[in-house]
Amino acid sequence: MLEAYKTVRAAGSKEIVIRKSRFIGHCKPVESEEEAAAFIEDIKKQHWNATHNCSAYVIGERDEIQKQSDDGEPSGTAGKPILEVIRNQGLKNVAVVVTRYFGGIMLGAGGLIRAYTDGAVAALEAGEVIRRVLHREVIVELDYTWLGKVENELRSRNVRLGETVFADKVTLTCLPVVGESEAFQAWMVDLTQGQSVISEGASIFFIEGE
Repeated sequence: MLEAYKTVRAAGSKEIVIRKSRFIGHCKPVESEEEAAAFIEDIKKQHWNATHNCSAYVIGERDEIQKQSDDGEPSGTAGKPILEVIRNQGLKNVAVVVTRYFGGIMLGAGGLIRAYTDGAVAALEAGEVIRRVLHREVIVELDYTWLGKVENELRSRNVRLGETVFADKVTLTCLPVVGESEAFQAWMVDLTQGQSVISEGASIFFIEGE
């Protein structure tokens, strides 16, 4: 599994006007090709009277699924530029649609490529590019006598924390970055002088810096 990847935070859209044509860039984070296709179809339904709804998406840990559509524009002038924007920004699991309402002025192949590139960039700005980082649940069970010291050390290291359960003993769910999980567990054993019980839980993605 990937330890980190870039995508967009949420669905978003933004309009730009180029030589009287309206270009509306839309984007959405997607986890499957079916989800991407449904998003594209939804945009087409919303903008059924648009001249074109061109699209591209990249999905998979190794970008296994990459598709594009010119939707009636000259070949290579719309879907490919949109796809290149996604790839150049290093994004995964994202779909982009750029809707065009023709304004009466022909743009030419070069102008179309630039326009759809700008539309895709606008879409991704609206969706907000973020980085998702994989964390591993490290579950620490310890006596109450250790709680103050451990909590202070976790705060000083800015360790992400999940649920804390208070019973006969205290159970802390810590969430270090997955690549630092083993070192974290060794540090916790040392910190508690071997008097804690440590186990691993699920792997979870969080947005970096939040």
